[in-house]
Amino acid sequence: MNTAAIERIVVQATPQDKKAIVAKAKKLDIPVSELMRRAAFAYDSNATDAELGALADAAHAAAENACTAIDDALDFIEASNQRIAALEASAHKGA
Repeated sequence: MNTAAIERIVVQATPQDKKAIVAKAKKLDIPVSELMRRAAFAYDSNATDAELGALADAAHAAAENACTAIDDALDFIEASNQRIAALEASAHKGA
């Protein structure tokens, strides 16, 4: 017989969250308490913070690249518009 003491931890959740947690436990064929224990022990805020930091850095780099690409496209469009205006002006002078 298991003589280890067992204590209860109450976790508050929305009805939707509870339904999702119960469904996940059922899918894994484990009790909800086991699922919650596994999730709690697997959680590492330092790793999560590092991952979020890496994602933020990647998003920042992507945004900078996008801004550069947009600026390059706008410069190209402006140069193209100037060439078109020059061609139109040349055509009007010749007519």
